[in-house]
Amino acid sequence: MIWAVVLAAGKSERMGRPKMLLPFGRKTLIEKVISGVMKFPIDGVLVVVGAQGGEIERLLRTYPVKSVFNPNFEQGMLSSIQKGLDELPGKARAVLVVLGDQPQTPASVVERLVAGFERSGKGIVLPRHRGRRGHPTLIDLKYKREIMGLDPAVGLRQLLIRHPDDVLEVPVRTPSVLRDIDRPEDFRKAMKRNR
Repeated sequence: MIWAVVLAAGKSERMGRPKMLLPFGRKTLIEKVISGVMKFPIDGVLVVVGAQGGEIERLLRTYPVKSVFNPNFEQGMLSSIQKGLDELPGKARAVLVVLGDQPQTPASVVERLVAGFERSGKGIVLPRHRGRRGHPTLIDLKYKREIMGLDPAVGLRQLLIRHPDDVLEVPVRTPSVLRDIDRPEDFRKAMKRNR
């Protein structure tokens, strides 16, 4: 089983307002992300919330996802990944870490990541566009205990540094794997691409 853990717990300080709740087409940003994730070839979706957790959970009631509150969300993204891993079902064998502010990742990217994971036997699989690593990242849960012990100040990249021989980079044509929404100008560009 492969589960997606969607990271939606941040305070959106660079945006200046809660970005998960921003209107994105006919939905909010987080609903757009979840709608996209529902098309991925995965077995379940867990959304980790923090800041604005109650509002995000209300929005997601109509979606077949599980949500969990990360009380340590101010410690950064790794704390949300760790909380998500802690809540996955025992049968899960891999996790797809999805950014909650990356609304335009096509299902075809995840199909390629899953195929690479199955074919290669590598434990960490991520997309690469024009030489740059992007998101989402697919991780074998053999690394769960190690991730739970990582330093929040450094983040998940420690895992990639420690295990370079177990990393598979999957070339993709779409630059969407490099684009997340942090600042108002990122949001404006994403809205233009969404038309």
